[in-house]
This record gives sequence, structure tokens and C-alpha cells, in this order.
Amino acid sequence: MQIYQHWQGVAQAHRGASVAMGNFDGVHLGHQHVISLAAQHGPLGIVTFEPHPRSFFAPQSAPFRLMNSEARANRLAKLGVETLFELPFDAALANLSPEEFVAQVLAKGLGVSHVTVGADFCFGKARKGRAQDLQSLCAAQGITVHLSDLIQAGGIDISSSHVRTALSAGDMATARTMLGHWHRIDGAVIHGQKRGRELGYPTANMDVTGLHLPRTGVYAVFADVLTGPQKGSYMGAANLGVRPMFGENRPNLETFLFDFEGDLYEQHLSIAFVEWLRGEEVFNGLDALITQIDADCAAARRILEAH
Repeated sequence: MQIYQHWQGVAQAHRGASVAMGNFDGVHLGHQHVISLAAQHGPLGIVTFEPHPRSFFAPQSAPFRLMNSEARANRLAKLGVETLFELPFDAALANLSPEEFVAQVLAKGLGVSHVTVGADFCFGKARKGRAQDLQSLCAAQGITVHLSDLIQAGGIDISSSHVRTALSAGDMATARTMLGHWHRIDGAVIHGQKRGRELGYPTANMDVTGLHLPRTGVYAVFADVLTGPQKGSYMGAANLGVRPMFGENRPNLETFLFDFEGDLYEQHLSIAFVEWLRGEEVFNGLDALITQIDADCAAARRILEAH
């Protein structure tokens, strides 16, 4: 998959794409439906924005993103996307009128041939452009447009906000129903305090800054090692939270991979949250903590083997 982080100077080979356009936070089933419609009209591309416009306009707001740009790109690649236009959402882009956005970005800059969006899509300065406006403006540029209806799961509209609600409750099964895949956190392994190694459970630590986090606690997880000599898929148990046993207060994701030996520092992992096991606790000493970790790993292994 070719990734562009600008909208000018796109190679001729990547012009003429049929693009799905939106933020695609979570790449849930609704997003996948829009993408599948776009795939019917030519070489498949995605037009999205980084940072998320909400982060640009309200930088002090609570973390809300379901995935970072790396995780989104990884998921889109699995869906067969050939070209990802990850447009820098800055003041210049935010101030383009709907007419300017279509003419300068979609037509002249990216040279797209077709655009598919959700029926509730808004664009341009102050979100003045609606999906119907996109149709008329694109028609004037020789670009066809398809509007996709919202889809439902269990009688509920599939949306990123509904996925967030399920994750906050630790309801991984409902989140998976709406996403069409396990919720994942992707990123590089960073150096931690190495307490897990001292306990006999070395963990891979990952930064979760800026993300809407699932319910804190211990999870059964699948872990994909995406880079390095130990690339592959593993089962594991992960702790997501602030580690109250050690007086921490910054959220962190630390994962213990079963049947794994090696160094993962700076390698990239994708952690799939399968089932919430328990909340974070403070234990009466390290022996009690180790006993609980033993039980957590045994429970996680049973759950994951069933999948």
C-alpha cells in the first residue's frame, strides 16, 4: 500500500483512484461497507486526515481515538487498499471552502475518479459542505460520487461512538461485532521499569497516549509481532492501566507473550483485545501478585485456545 501524507505532487500511477473518504477511526463495519462500495469503481484508495479534525479543533479534549494512524493503516492494508492519502489536517486545509476542497484537493491534487462517503459526511470550512453538495461539486469536476447509508448491528447504528461505549464497559464481544475484528492497539515496544522480568513475566510495554482506552484491567489477547526476526502471532495476557500496585498514574499497555523468548524493544506489535478478565488490583505483596498473574495467564490461555 502506497501512503501519501500530502495532496500535491501525487504520482501519475496513483491518480485516478476510486476513494472512500472519512476519518475511519476504528475501521468498523460501517467504514468497511463504504470502502467495499468504493472498490467497485476502480483502483481502491482512501482519503483520510491526520490528525483527526476533532483533535485539531479541540486539542485539549479527552482522548477519543480508537486507533492511531499506524493501526488504521495496518487495518486498511488488510482490506486491499492500494493507496492511502493521509492528508495533513492543518489550518490551510481546515479553511478551504467545500468548492475549494473539491477543486484543489480531490480533482487537481489527488486526481480521484470516484468518491464514496457515508450519507452523513460533512466537509469544508465550518463543515458547511454536506454529502449532497459533494455530489454536485464533484460532478462539475468529472468525478462521480456514491453516498452510503448507515448500517446496523443488532438494531444499533454502527459508529465509532458506540464502539467506544462498548470498550469502556470492557465488552469486547460487542465491540468486535461492530468492528468486524478484535479491537487492537498497535505501536512500538518501549522501555519500561522491567518489573515484569523480575516477577518472571517479562512484558512488552506500549504507549497509549491519545487513545480512548478500553476498560482498565487484565485481558486475554492475541499479539502480532509485525517487525523484527520474531515476526508472528502469539497468545498472551495484557494489563492495561496505571499499575496501582506500584503507584503509577500514567496509562500503559504491557503484554506478556506466551511461549516467547527474545527482545522486542523498538519492534512493532498489534495487540488484539479478546476478553476482559479482571480489574486492576493492589495485592498484599509480590507473592500474591505472582499467584494472581499465574491464574490470569492460565485463564487467558484457555480463552484464547477456544478461539
